[in-house]
Amino acid sequence: MAVVELAAGPIEYEDSGGEGRPVLVLVRGLMMDGRQWRHVVAELGDEFRCVSPTLPMGAHRRPMHADADLSLRGMGRIVTEFLAALDLRDVTLCFNDWCGAQVMVADEGMERAALLVLVSCETAGNYPPGMAGHAAWLSAKLPGGVAMTRQVLLRPRLRRLPFLFGQMTKRGIPDEPMRDWLEPLKRAEIRRDLRRYAGDAMNGKRDLEAASAALGGFDRPVLVVWDREGPMMPNAAGRDLAAAFPDSRLVELDDCYTLIPEDQPLALAAEIRAFAA
Repeated sequence: MAVVELAAGPIEYEDSGGEGRPVLVLVRGLMMDGRQWRHVVAELGDEFRCVSPTLPMGAHRRPMHADADLSLRGMGRIVTEFLAALDLRDVTLCFNDWCGAQVMVADEGMERAALLVLVSCETAGNYPPGMAGHAAWLSAKLPGGVAMTRQVLLRPRLRRLPFLFGQMTKRGIPDEPMRDWLEPLKRAEIRRDLRRYAGDAMNGKRDLEAASAALGGFDRPVLVVWDREGPMMPNAAGRDLAAAFPDSRLVELDDCYTLIPEDQPLALAAEIRAFAA
C-alpha cells in the first residue's frame, strides 16, 4: 500500500507499477478496498499499470480530516484529486458498484480519463441500490448501526443474506478479504467516515439524479458491463445508462451479480482489455 495526502485526508492505494504501460484506475464501492479488483489485476497486471485507491467508505485504514466533504460529490472530487496528485493521464477509469463516475462527469472532474468503464453500478433511480444499499443507509443513521453491521458481516452465513452481500455476489466473498475490509471499522473515526458518506444517501440521490443530465455531454468512449442475473442493479438501468452516453457499448455477462470482479473476473478482464486496447 502506498499513500497520497489529499485535501480530504490520506488515501491509500495499490499500484502494480509498469512505467509506460496504459493505466487502469479501478474504483469500488462501500466497505471494500482495492483488492475487490484483485482477480482482474492478476489477469491484466502484465499489460497495464493497475492503480486501485481505497476511498473512505469503511475499508480505509486512515481516517479523513474532520471537515472533509464525504458526500457523494465530495467522494467524486477525491477521485479527481487522486488522479491529479499521482499525475495520471489518459487513464481508463473503471467503477464497479459505485456511481462516482456520473457526478464526476457533471462536476467536470474527468479531464484525466480517456476511457470510462462502468461495471454494474448505481444509477439515478437506484441509489442507494437495492436492499443492501438501503440497509447501509439505515445502519449509518441508527446509533451503533455500523458496529452491528460489522459484526453481522464477519459471519459468512449471515453476510449472504439479501440485505447484505447476498444480492451483490453470486459466489460470495472469501473470509480473508472480508475480514481485512472490516478490520478498520473497529475504530470510531473510521465508522464516523462511513456514516458521513452512507448516511448522506438522500442528498446523494438528488445529486446523482441531477448529474445524469450531463452524461450526454461526455464525448469519450464508455464501456458499460452489466450482470444479467443479479437483482441489485436492474438490467434496464444498465441499458439506460449506456444509452445516456453518446459513444458507448453495452456488454451483459451471465453467471454473475453486481460484483462482477468477484464472480466473473476473467470475462470482465477480457472486455476491459479489448476496450482499452
